Amino acid sequence: MSEMRTASFTRKTTETEISVELNIDGEGTYKIDTGIGFLNHMLELFTRHGLFDLKVTCKGDLEVDAHHSVEDIAIAIGECFKQGAGDKAGINRYGHALIPMDEALIRCALDLSGRPFLVAELGNMKREEVGGLPTEMVDHFWRSFSTHFPMNLHIDVLRGEDTHHIIEGVFKAVTKALRVALDYDPRRKGVPSTKGVL
Repeated sequence: MSEMRTASFTRKTTETEISVELNIDGEGTYKIDTGIGFLNHMLELFTRHGLFDLKVTCKGDLEVDAHHSVEDIAIAIGECFKQGAGDKAGINRYGHALIPMDEALIRCALDLSGRPFLVAELGNMKREEVGGLPTEMVDHFWRSFSTHFPMNLHIDVLRGEDTHHIIEGVFKAVTKALRVALDYDPRRKGVPSTKGVL
């Protein structure tokens, strides 16, 4: 449990070139350049509120669409968390959060089970895009992330009118739940599963 939970991952395709560095047990520092302003903001607050240290750079074909960049960034960050978490010995495994963001209220519950499954009820977002981020890509971001860092991830927008607030609340809820799940329980010996592996 004294080992540093750090990871790095690079991904280069004809559509994107991405580099990610992660420290799970960080202080919330970040250096984010995705090419998409609002996604930068979401990853910055994800990092700060989860107390992860995160560096992300992406050069993507934004002249085509934001889809490739958003998906590949989520894949790369998920792969870093998977690598950094290791065998998950001693962690809490489960996490949940209930986050208010002005009029919006978002609930997240997750299980670092090693089995990818996403349920995302994101409500009715009134805007198609916020700061260069297509709102339909929010679901896709978390689907890609939770596939590559395999987990059961449930996200529910309980209420909300402002699209910016809804998306920001989602990112905050996931990172707070993830922080709880990844933290160590000093009483726990080994992997938190009767199977002996996650």
